[in-house]
Amino acid sequence: MKKNKWIKLAIMATLPMASTLALPAKPVILAGQKIVINDRNDAPVKTITAEKKWLLLPVKNGAPKQKIEIRVQGKPVRAFDIELAKGQPDWYAYLDISTWKGQQLEITSNDEKAVSADLDAIKQEDRELDAQQSYHEPNRGLFHFSPKRGWNNDPNGLVYYKGEYHLFFQHNPYGVQWGNMHWGHAVSKDLIHWTEVGEALYPDSYGTMFSGSGVVDVDNTSGLGTTSNPPMVVFYTAGEQSWTQGMAYSTDGRKFTKFDRPVVPNIKRDNRDPKVIWYAPGKHWVMVVWVPEANDQHSMHFLTSTNLKDWKEASVLKGGIGNDRYLFECPEFFELPVEGTQEKKWILTGANSQYAIGSFDGQTFVPEIERLNGQRGRDFYASQTYNNEPNGRRIEIGWWRTHTDGNGSKFNQSMSIPLELKLVQTPKGPRLSRTPIKELNNLRENHQNVSAVNLKNGQLFTAKGADAEALEIRTTLTPSNASSIHITVRGVDIFYNVAEQELSVDGVSARAELSDKGKLDLILYVDRTGLEIFADQGLLFMPINKNIPAENKGLTLKATGGDAQCDQLNVYTLKSIWP
Repeated sequence: MKKNKWIKLAIMATLPMASTLALPAKPVILAGQKIVINDRNDAPVKTITAEKKWLLLPVKNGAPKQKIEIRVQGKPVRAFDIELAKGQPDWYAYLDISTWKGQQLEITSNDEKAVSADLDAIKQEDRELDAQQSYHEPNRGLFHFSPKRGWNNDPNGLVYYKGEYHLFFQHNPYGVQWGNMHWGHAVSKDLIHWTEVGEALYPDSYGTMFSGSGVVDVDNTSGLGTTSNPPMVVFYTAGEQSWTQGMAYSTDGRKFTKFDRPVVPNIKRDNRDPKVIWYAPGKHWVMVVWVPEANDQHSMHFLTSTNLKDWKEASVLKGGIGNDRYLFECPEFFELPVEGTQEKKWILTGANSQYAIGSFDGQTFVPEIERLNGQRGRDFYASQTYNNEPNGRRIEIGWWRTHTDGNGSKFNQSMSIPLELKLVQTPKGPRLSRTPIKELNNLRENHQNVSAVNLKNGQLFTAKGADAEALEIRTTLTPSNASSIHITVRGVDIFYNVAEQELSVDGVSARAELSDKGKLDLILYVDRTGLEIFADQGLLFMPINKNIPAENKGLTLKATGGDAQCDQLNVYTLKSIWP
């Protein structure tokens, strides 16, 4: 068989509605390879009369990938890699074909065996056959967002619009590993319970849909809505092909129309991840984009616009070089008041949460303090904060690289819990603090409170009320003359070295300073997929991804090298966020 031999398949679907997809003017590229169409008349064709919403594609995790392209009236409308099952599938990927009802869909695969083996197993349904099982899998986090199906990474376009918090995310609907980047879309009234509403952005002729941000154009500066019905406008990178910055808009928070051209052409190489904000003093918009300079120099480019459609360069700020990932990828940029003062400062971060604090005049950001660590855990990445948050809070969600792709799983990866960011004064100057948002309190179920416990040297204290998979734990500890304190929650060991004032969890260590009264305040959120730990009034955020066996339950505390005091201990079991 020749490597580039393709198979054609035709599916009869049912009426086209106007599609907002920008139809490719040139071949689509997936995973760095060009899709080549074989127009031979003798290519095998399989016809299905489809009159339902979903095309169900059978997936076998780890199977050889096939490159699939779907065309309508000769024009490509969907293209993706997929591990099509040649036997019993692990799960089905759901492809919405309702847009083209009444039209012939032509599906082309580069695997000549697909006709008899794989695509014969395609189903069509108006309902989701796995609805009862979805969100109830034993490896799914109970209170962390994860997609119903497929892979997710970076949160995108976080914005509050028309009474809903919108969470867009990098999404591969056709597999549990990275690829086929779309923008998935979920909405919430409370930042805790999420409903997925389908793909917002599909790959097009410019490339796959890489990360970006969202705003509400309240004054309709773009002319894409009205002042009475202002548009939500999202910005993304068309990746892997053109590396341009694109724009799409919506006036209902569901259906998105792509602008008819990139709003920022390629600046240099694989520049990406536009963050857009409104700069009120100058009455203009600001975009921050990561750009790789010569010699692997990371930089953030600042651009300005009055209408969201036409942008001009304003300034450049350089970060690290090569493996020094300071100001690398996924910029985040916002202003916060310094708690307890009349002062405000601007914060600029990169994907690894290292950040700078400084001033901004609408054109140029001037760092005053640089290379601060926003988190000291494991695999928390590419966080983004909400624009237009109705209560004036700065709310952050990060991609949490949890490992949930085993045993035929139909989903993989998750998001952190939502965090409230504040800029607080410390003896070393202003610093970001992160604390769980108050809405998480609504997940609390059973509560056990212990007012005070004397932790005798070497004696184990077993707390009540921790016999669950999802827990919130809040405690204040006074080490006294102990050299260390050992907490075990659901089988995960947390060690606190008193002399070093250092927390160690599963091979990760970070400084957690005692208060001026010699106390250690800890907040722990514990799920099936790991722990998120907060110390020092939120100045330390320590997420630790770790799959925890269901049978591991319980909470114990022990002091060594001397006695310690547990001043208070509150243990809450938490309800699942899933329906």
